[in-house]
Amino acid sequence: MKKKLKKIIFTGGTGRFANVFKNIKNNYKIYYPSKKELNILNKTSIIKYIKRIKPNYFIHAAGLSRPMSIHDKNIEKSITLNIIGTSNVVIACSKFKTKLIYFSTGYVYPGSNGNYKETDPLKPFNKYAWSKLGGESSVKLYDNSLILRLIMCEKPFIHKSAYHDIKTNFIFHDEIAKILPKLLNKKGILNVGGKIQTIYSFAKKYNPNIKKTSGKHYFPKNISMNIGKLNKILKK
Repeated sequence: MKKKLKKIIFTGGTGRFANVFKNIKNNYKIYYPSKKELNILNKTSIIKYIKRIKPNYFIHAAGLSRPMSIHDKNIEKSITLNIIGTSNVVIACSKFKTKLIYFSTGYVYPGSNGNYKETDPLKPFNKYAWSKLGGESSVKLYDNSLILRLIMCEKPFIHKSAYHDIKTNFIFHDEIAKILPKLLNKKGILNVGGKIQTIYSFAKKYNPNIKKTSGKHYFPKNISMNIGKLNKILKK
């Protein structure tokens, strides 16, 4: 008898990460609902979709991210999509005891010392990160959940220059897409990223002609995370 595939509902199906994830082979039946099928601002629509699909997992990657400046210019949109929308998803998942995986950001850490562990104090350094932390707050109320604090980017690195004075954990979308299935059954909070290095060092590996530039006016000097917990999981 053919094994029945576990089901995943994935919000943000037209986003950058979802478009990469769709091309990664996995043993799941994945649904990427349109806004008409599942609107995160409409609790009833989320509940109806979950009730129909009966998923094992709900990956919530929908939300407002770039440009970062939009979170300063349009706080209503930032709050509505990243905080209220996420809260609606949490409430709907809790009704069916569906496992929820929430895409947050490593930007919730202060960014002064770097190498932040999941248990370290939080202090978002921009309004985008505050909106994602607002989403985290509702997810933490639901025990059957996993918060992924991610620092990822497109492949190839799309910029002509990179910050030489900002340390982080950049990792490409396709690398996270490959490891995501190994994380679905985990709970709590998990930092997900790559090696700690400057953004310039990361980018230069893939583009030797990339130019150096300073990011000190845009980011704290060290926004890197400790990924020891992630590495232990992947080694098992």
